[in-house]
This record gives sequence, structure tokens and C-alpha cells, in this order.
Amino acid sequence: MKLSVVIPVYNEARTVAELVSRVASSPVEKELVIVDDGSSDGTGAALDALSGPGVRVIHHPVNRGKGMSIRTALEQVSGDLVIVQDADLEYDPADYPALIQPILDGRAQVVYGTRFHPGNQMGYSRFKIAARMLTWLVNLLFGARITDEATCYKVFKTEVIKAIPLRCERFEFCPEITAKVLKRGIAIVEVPIRYAARTEAEGKKIRFRDGVEAFWTLLKYRFVD
Repeated sequence: MKLSVVIPVYNEARTVAELVSRVASSPVEKELVIVDDGSSDGTGAALDALSGPGVRVIHHPVNRGKGMSIRTALEQVSGDLVIVQDADLEYDPADYPALIQPILDGRAQVVYGTRFHPGNQMGYSRFKIAARMLTWLVNLLFGARITDEATCYKVFKTEVIKAIPLRCERFEFCPEITAKVLKRGIAIVEVPIRYAARTEAEGKKIRFRDGVEAFWTLLKYRFVD
């Protein structure tokens, strides 16, 4: 099966070339669909230099948000499976084979990479606390038993994610897709992944308002579709 790697990018000129190199080195058949979301730091030019066979770069002329970038990319994917990949270096593409294996084995349609396992030192940052609270709310509202709702690494059969109408524009992609997958009765299988967190000083973009929006999104989609 071919894996479509969807990469939303906004102002990641420092890391994007290394990230694309790491994705290309992952030992799975794949295509890269990269959306430059109106970057102003030279990311767009860096991506154009990396485009070629198996690497498609799409430019948003203005910043529209991570959710909109993912939606733009999903219109162009041609693989059997889709994974979301952030353009920083927090997540390791070497985990792709393990992430897609449950789908290849016929045990899952959706797989999440969980950061919360003994092999990762997650610390006690406010980001970890928020992620734990969001996961608790998902399990409460939807009767799930997952450990990491906010993980970037989410893998889907392409037919599954394309059948789900998305309205997200910003970081609410994660809670929206999680809620809609679970409401459709699709189980989420988790696989342990590696994770190297970066700080706000190093470019982490998620903020307090995004956490509030995530909580609201989960509550909203518990009752509407």
C-alpha cells in the first residue's frame, strides 16, 4: 500500500529540509503532499527546491491554518493510506512502518501514535497536562480507551478520512477528526512512537486558546456532525 504523507507547513524554514529528508528515508512506499500555509520566512522557497518525483508542494497565498492545510492536501492524495506529519522534528518518520502495520494486518482502519509510554520522557509541561485532559474528555464523551488524542501521528485508510466531512481551519483538526471517527463506530488503535518535544522558544506554535478550542470542538461534535 502507498502512504500519502500530508505535511502542513507554516514558517518552518529551519527544519523543513531535514524533515523532508527524514520522511523520504522512511522505508515505506509513499508520496509527500506538502502545503506551505502562507509562510513568510523563506519556507516556500525551501520547499520549491525540494519538490520533485513523489514530492508535491502546494502554496496557500495567505495563512489559513493547519486544518485548512490538511484539507487542501487531502484533495490531492493518491495513496491507500494517509498520515499527518508536522514540519518540525518532534515526530520521527522512522515510526511509519509500525504505525501502518495494524492497517496492513487488517486489525485497524485508524491508528494513532501515542507519546505516552515508558520509552518517552514527556516531563510535566502544560502541553502534557492539556493533552492528558483532552484525552480524558474524549474517553468520557465517546467511550473510547485511547491515551493520546492530541498526537500528530494519525493514520487513516484514505477512504475513511475522505468520507468524513471536515470543517477545521486551525489546530482543531485533531479533536474534530477524533470525534467524528469515534462517532462512526471506528475503533482507534494506538502504537507507541518516539517524541522529542520542542519549546515555544524553538518554534512551538500551539497556544492556550488552541487548547480551549480543542475542548469546545470535542463537546460540539459529541452532539453535532
